[in-house]
Amino acid sequence: MKLSRQFTVFGSAIFCVVVFSLYLMLDHIDHSKNPNGERIQNGQLGILQDKIDHLERLLAENNEIIGNIRDSVINLRETVKDGKMFPEGNMSQGDLELLPPAPALLPIHSEDCQFTARTYSKPVLNNSMLDVYDLLSFDNLDGGVWKQGFDISYKDNEWDNEPLQVFVVPHSHNDPGWLKTFDDYYRDQTQHILNNMVVKLHEDSRRKMIWSEISYFSKWWDNIDEQKRDAVRRLIESGQLEVATGGWVMPDEANTHYFALIDQLVEGHQWLERNLGVKPKTGWAVDPFGHTPTQAYLLRQAGLSNMLIQRVHYSVKKHFASQKTLEFFWRQNWDQDSSSDILCHMMPFYSYDVPHTCGPDPKICCQFDFKRLPGGRISCPWRIPPQAITDINVQERAQTLLDQYRKKSKLFRTNVLLAPLGDDFRYTEAVEWDQQFENYQKLFDYMNSHPELHVQAQFGTISDYFEALRKSTGMDPVGINVGQLALPVLSGDFFTYADRDDHYWSGYFTSRPFYKRLDRVLESHLRAAEVLYSLTLANIQKYGQPNDYPAVDNYKLLTEARRNLGLFQHHDAITGTGKDWVVVDYGTRLFHSILNVKRVIVSSAHWLVLKDKQTYFHDPSNPFLQMDDVQPSQDALPRKIIFEVHEKPRLLVVYNPTEQARMSMVTVYVTTPKVRVLNALGHVVRAQVSAMWNDASHTAADVFQVRSATSVHHITALWVYSAPLGLSVYQLMEGMEPRTEAAKYMFLQDGRQISISELEHFRQFYQQDAKMRLKEDDSEHLVKVEFVLYGTTSNKDKSGAYLFLPDKEATIYSPSQPPVVRVTKGPLFSEVTTTFMHITHTLRLYNIQGVEGQSVEICNTVDIRGETNREIAMRITSDLNSKDRFFTDLNGYQLQPRKTMAKLPLQANFYPMTSMVYLQDSSARLSLLTAQSLGAASLKSGQLEVIMDRRLNQDDNRGLGQGVLDNKITANSFRLLLEKRSSAEEIFLKMLLNHNSHRRRLIQECSYPSILSHMSYMYLNHPLISMAVNQRSDNPSLTPYSPLSASFPCDMHLVNLRAIQSKVCLTALILHRKGFDCGFSNRNTGLLCTTTRGKIHLEKLLTDLKVKSITPVSLSLMHTHNSDADPQEISLKPMEIRTYRLQLS
Repeated sequence: MKLSRQFTVFGSAIFCVVVFSLYLMLDHIDHSKNPNGERIQNGQLGILQDKIDHLERLLAENNEIIGNIRDSVINLRETVKDGKMFPEGNMSQGDLELLPPAPALLPIHSEDCQFTARTYSKPVLNNSMLDVYDLLSFDNLDGGVWKQGFDISYKDNEWDNEPLQVFVVPHSHNDPGWLKTFDDYYRDQTQHILNNMVVKLHEDSRRKMIWSEISYFSKWWDNIDEQKRDAVRRLIESGQLEVATGGWVMPDEANTHYFALIDQLVEGHQWLERNLGVKPKTGWAVDPFGHTPTQAYLLRQAGLSNMLIQRVHYSVKKHFASQKTLEFFWRQNWDQDSSSDILCHMMPFYSYDVPHTCGPDPKICCQFDFKRLPGGRISCPWRIPPQAITDINVQERAQTLLDQYRKKSKLFRTNVLLAPLGDDFRYTEAVEWDQQFENYQKLFDYMNSHPELHVQAQFGTISDYFEALRKSTGMDPVGINVGQLALPVLSGDFFTYADRDDHYWSGYFTSRPFYKRLDRVLESHLRAAEVLYSLTLANIQKYGQPNDYPAVDNYKLLTEARRNLGLFQHHDAITGTGKDWVVVDYGTRLFHSILNVKRVIVSSAHWLVLKDKQTYFHDPSNPFLQMDDVQPSQDALPRKIIFEVHEKPRLLVVYNPTEQARMSMVTVYVTTPKVRVLNALGHVVRAQVSAMWNDASHTAADVFQVRSATSVHHITALWVYSAPLGLSVYQLMEGMEPRTEAAKYMFLQDGRQISISELEHFRQFYQQDAKMRLKEDDSEHLVKVEFVLYGTTSNKDKSGAYLFLPDKEATIYSPSQPPVVRVTKGPLFSEVTTTFMHITHTLRLYNIQGVEGQSVEICNTVDIRGETNREIAMRITSDLNSKDRFFTDLNGYQLQPRKTMAKLPLQANFYPMTSMVYLQDSSARLSLLTAQSLGAASLKSGQLEVIMDRRLNQDDNRGLGQGVLDNKITANSFRLLLEKRSSAEEIFLKMLLNHNSHRRRLIQECSYPSILSHMSYMYLNHPLISMAVNQRSDNPSLTPYSPLSASFPCDMHLVNLRAIQSKVCLTALILHRKGFDCGFSNRNTGLLCTTTRGKIHLEKLLTDLKVKSITPVSLSLMHTHNSDADPQEISLKPMEIRTYRLQLS
C-alpha cells in the first residue's frame, strides 16, 4: 500500500479523535446480475473457475520470478562468501542498499485455501456453545437447595440392575502464589502436605491422592532424601498417587498465549519423565476462571485422553445438567473429524470444595468435610457440623451421603460417579488425613457391605474414574475409538465465566496490564534465546573445537526462565489477581529472567557472527554485544540505550527471530543527527532521524532516534539483510548522508498550531485540513479512535481484580486540559502523538514495502495512578456493518466467533483478547492486533472496545481481600489492519449464505485471520532484536549468519526450537501450521514467503547444519509416534501443532 504524507488532527478540550481513511484495491471479478436479474447460477460458476485458473497462472509466473531472484542472490552469495565483512578502502562509496521487492502477488497454493473454504456436516449429537448461548434465557431462578440448579429426585430401585459406582478423589489445590508468594506457600503449607502424603498413603493401600502442580512437586523433590523418593515411586507404581495434567502450574486459560501454555506443559512433563517416569493421562483444572478449547487441544496433542473442568457459567452448568451433557467429547470447532476430541467432565456445582462436590445440597455435603469437625479452625457456614463416624451413626450418615451421591448421579448418563474431596491447601496436617480418610473408609465399608444399597464406593484417582466411565459406556480404555458414541460432542469455549448473579469475571482479562505485557516480552525473548542457543550448540559441534561458550550456564538460565514464565501462567498470576507483594514477586521473576535470556541471546549471537571462532571469549561482566534497551526495574518501562556514534564505525547486529524473511524497521538511539548506516557490503541504508522527546513538546538534548529500513531477506546472509532466524550486521558512523533524512514536526493544542523553540536540527511544518490515509483505490472506510471511562456500580458488590461491574455505559474521556498534539512527517514513517493527562496516544504509519506498511501502529502509554474506581478503554468506531457479531482469539491459537447479546449485562459481552479481535461485514474486515492480553468487546455494530487499565479501590469478595491500586505506567501496543474481501470470496460467501441456515451457522462458527494478519501479529510480538558491539571491544571481523536457505512457508510457524540438554544439540522442534482465510487480497502484502501445502523438507532448508535424527513425538515429548513417512519431510494439517525430537549436527 502507498502511504500519503498528509495528516489531520483535531484536538479539543473533551477528547481527541483521529479520523483516517483507509483505501484498498483488489482485482474485481464481474459478479453483476444477469439480464433476468437472477443471482449467480451454476453456469456462472464456470466463469469463476476461469478466474481461479487465471490466478493460478499468475501464481506460477510469480513463483518463476522469485526463483530467478533466488538464483541471482545465491550467485552473489558465492561471490562474497570468502570475502571480508566490509570492503576495504573507501567506506563512503555510498551505493544505496537495494531492498528486494516483495512479490506483487503473494504465491498461495490453491490447495492451501481449501481448509477454510470447506463446509461439512457436523455430528447429530454435536453442540456448539454459540447455540447454547442463543438458547439460554439466563434467568437465574432460585433452584432450592441447589440454588443455581433445580430439584433432583430419583426412585429407590433405579440402581437395582446396575449398582452406583462412586469414586471419591482426594485432592489439594495448591496455588503457586495468590495470598502468599510461591515460596511462602511452600514453606508454610505445601511441603507439609506432600510430606504427610507419603506417610499417610502408605498406612492404607486403599487410600488415593492426586497432585497437579509440578512447580511445587519439583521444589519438594529437590529437598527430600532418596528414601522418601523411593516411597513416592512406590505410591505411583501402586496407583495410590496420580499426577494429573502434570504441567508446571494449573494455568489460566484466558490471558495465556499458546506458546507459554505449551512451554509450561513441556517443562512439567519433561521433569516427570526424568525423575519419575510418569506420563499423565488426565487433565485436572478446577480453578481457572473459564475454559478454552485450546487447552483441550494441547492436552490431546500431549497424549492425554481425559480432562476435568469446573469454573463454567452457572446457567450453562444448569442447562448441561438438565440435558445430561456434563460429560462430552470436546472437539475443536475447525475439526472435520474426531482427531482433536478429548473426553471432558464438567463439575456441575458452584465450587470444587467439599460442600459443593458430593451432591446438590451444600448444607449436607459440608457435614462430610471432616476437617470441619467441632473444635477445628474452620466450620460449616450452614451451622450444622460434621459428626465423626461411629458404629452408632454410620447407618444414618451413610444413607444421608448416599442420597447426595444418587442425586448427583442423576445429572449424568452413567452409573459411575465422581466425588472430589479437597479444597485449597488441604491435608496440611496429619490430623486432617486421619479425619478424612478414616471417617470416609467407615462410610465406604458400611455401603459396600450392604448389597441392598446397590453402591460400590471407594477412594480413587481421577484416571480411575475415567477408566470406569469408559468401561461403562463401552469406550476404548484410553482413546476415543468407540463403536457407538455414548456421549455428545461439544465445540466452543466457556467464556465469560459468571459464578452468581450478574458477577461476570471479565475484569481479570485486563487487571495488572503492566505484567501482562511483561509476560509477552519474556515469551518473545525466551523463544529467541531458545532458537539461538540451539543453533549455537549445533554450530559448535560442527566446528568441533574447544571454545569458551557457556553452554551449561546458558542452559541453566533458560531453564530458570522457562520455569519463571511457567509460574506466571498460573491462574492467579497472569490474571492479575494476587496480593500486591505476590505480584511484585512474579514481576521480579519475570524481570530477572528477561535479563538472563538476553545474556543467552548476546553470548549466542556473538559466537554465531564471529568469523574467527577461535577468538571467541566469554566475559559476562563485559559482554561483546550490548542489547539496545534496558529495563531499570520490575515495575518500570524499558528504555532504549543511547549509543555513541563517532567517525569510527559502530557495529550493530540485528537478529530476526521469525522464521520468514521480512522487511522491517530497526530503531536505535544515537548521540548525533548526522548518522550514516551501512550494511554488510558497505552499501548505504536509508534512514530517518527523529528527535527524542522528554515530554509532549520538549526534546532531549543530544539524543536522536534513527529508524533504518532494513530488510531481512531469505536468500543469503551476505546480502543487505538478515535471513529468517538470521543475524545481519550493520555499521553506524557519524557523517553527512543525504539518504539519512530528518523528520519534520507540527504541534497543535486546543485546535491551534503552536511553535516549539527547542527543535535544533529539525524543521517545523504547518499545514491545514490534511488527512492520514492508506490508499489503493476508491473504496473508503472511516475509522475513529477515542477513549472512554467506566466507573463501578453503587451496589454492595463492586468491580475488583476479578469482576467487572460497571455503573453504566462508558462515558467519553474528558481531561481538564486540552491535549498537545505532535505530528511527525518523514520519509520512512510518520506519526501523530497526542498527549492527554492520563494517556499518551501515538498513531504511526510506515512508508515501507514490508508488512509494517500495511497497518496502523497504535501505542498507548496509560497512567491512571491518581484515579478512583476508574477503568479506561480505547474505542475504535468504524462504518463496517458488523451488527452484533465479532471475533476474538483464544490464546493466540484460534478464533472464536462472538455475539453481543442484549439479554446479557454489558460486562458479560467482554471477552479475553490474547492476540487479536476483529469485526467484519460482507466487504471488509477490521482487525486489532495486540501485543498484550486485554479484555475486548464489540458493544455496537462496527465498534471495538479494549480495556487498557483498571484502578479499583475495593475487594470484589472473591478471596483476594484487596482492590487493585498498584497501577504502573503501562505501555500497550497494537496494530490496526483493514482488509477488503476479494471479489471471489464475496461471491462464495453470498452463495453459502443464501443456500441455507445450517451452512450460515457453520460460517459463523469458524473464522480465520488472513496471512497478512497472522504475519502482522508475528512482527508486532517478535520485533527485530538489535545489539551493538561494545565500544570497549576490539572490532573483530563479523559475518552475517544465515541458518536457513529460504523462509518457512507463510502459514508455518516455528513455535520453538527448545534445547532438551546442554551437551549435544538435542531439541524439541515444535511447529504450528496456521489456518488462514484466503478471501482477502494477497496483492502488495510485503510478505517474502509462500505456502507449500503444509510441507517442509528440513534438511533442504538448512544452509550448513545437518539433521542427524528427527523423530515425531507427542507435544510434550512423552510419547514417540511411529511413522512410515520420510522423516525429513514434515507435513502438517492446517491448525495442527506437532513436536519432533530433533538432533542437529
